[in-house]
Amino acid sequence: MTHQGISNAQVWRLAGPIILSNVSVPLLGVADTAVMGHLPGPEYIGAVAIGALIFSFVYWGFGFLRMGTTGFTAQALGAGDRDEVRAGLVRAVLMALVLGAVLLVLQRPIAWAAFPLIDASDRVAGLADAYFSIRIWGAPAALANYALLGWFIGVRNTRSALIMQVSMNGANIILDVVFVFGLGMGVEGVAAATLISEIGAVFLGLWLASRRLGILGGHWRWDLMRRGDKIRRLIAVNRDIFIRTLCLIGAFALFTSISARMGDVVLAANAILLQFEAIMAYALDGFAHAAEALVGDALGAGKRRRFRQAVKITSLWALIFSAAFSAAYALFGTALIDLMTIAPEVRATAYEYLPWVVAMPVAAVWSFQLDGIFIGSTRGADIRNAMVISVVVYGAALVLLVPAMANHGLWLAMMVLMIARAVTLGLRYPRLERAVGAAF
Repeated sequence: MTHQGISNAQVWRLAGPIILSNVSVPLLGVADTAVMGHLPGPEYIGAVAIGALIFSFVYWGFGFLRMGTTGFTAQALGAGDRDEVRAGLVRAVLMALVLGAVLLVLQRPIAWAAFPLIDASDRVAGLADAYFSIRIWGAPAALANYALLGWFIGVRNTRSALIMQVSMNGANIILDVVFVFGLGMGVEGVAAATLISEIGAVFLGLWLASRRLGILGGHWRWDLMRRGDKIRRLIAVNRDIFIRTLCLIGAFALFTSISARMGDVVLAANAILLQFEAIMAYALDGFAHAAEALVGDALGAGKRRRFRQAVKITSLWALIFSAAFSAAYALFGTALIDLMTIAPEVRATAYEYLPWVVAMPVAAVWSFQLDGIFIGSTRGADIRNAMVISVVVYGAALVLLVPAMANHGLWLAMMVLMIARAVTLGLRYPRLERAVGAAF
């Protein structure tokens, strides 16, 4: 079956492996939370949640290494420039390694700045610091993995992205169990498992990339890798995506910080429910990533009709999946909560706020999809401006809703953020479509 010339099979060849790959990421978070949830006391869940939040803030801030790489690579592929496809990979990986080394040098200042912003109990803060001190050593590998994943998606080699992600997260989960239950390492074991799996994934990813390059062809051109105009454009788009991502992670950081002020039980319950949201987001991002590759290719080739087709069919599948997630969480949400913690008070609190998780997919899907469309088009300024406006709206919602509705208000404000992201980018979409080359 086709949708105006684009086959569903073509989209699924891209989206299917990405969905499986992406879902393995929050499943790792679920495993971390579940392992900690079977230790005595909610402070273990809270510590890993806060430690992981800090890395989310730091690493997601450098998510442009994935997103920018996908857009530029897809456009180069669409234009038939195989030499630029190779050069883009080298630029992205080298930038990732340099930025990762900077994070290592600044690790203690990062910790000193981050932990006071989250008003957790002393016990939770101490455990979270132990987690951070180990996992930070994987920074260069983690950022290089972002660059490799972005490149794989850009060249439509999502199978390699799947192999890389599933191998990394599968190894991480196995090591979680070995280190925590087998060796009694606690939060330190969870951090060490992540560190080892991230380093291993880099070597696997580089090997897979070398195999793909043999198929794509082209030549290594060091002069092209050093071209000033290419580097300046890369920096400009990545800067805008960096600002966008900092705003988004700042919004989630504020969510977790407010959760912590409501007590360890609410913090733990919200951490569990956010894992459900992460699974949904990563799955729906499969269609957003497919849109990145397809619209980037269409833009590089100057084909507006193909651009429209990519937007329509990927968005249709994303909507179908969002409705399926809402139904699944409505039917099985309480059972999933029970799997993730044995603490009665945390279970009861999570049950109370589960309806927000049920409603979120159909509200958030449009923001994910539009992000993918604009990222694939490398429209960094539009992405940045839309997110800044959305975060301002989110902040106003927090001020109005949390005092009146407590944790319910916190979740409602998160939904407002997702809707605002969709509206602000949606208003810019017609101009983006008109900018694509002649319709043919």
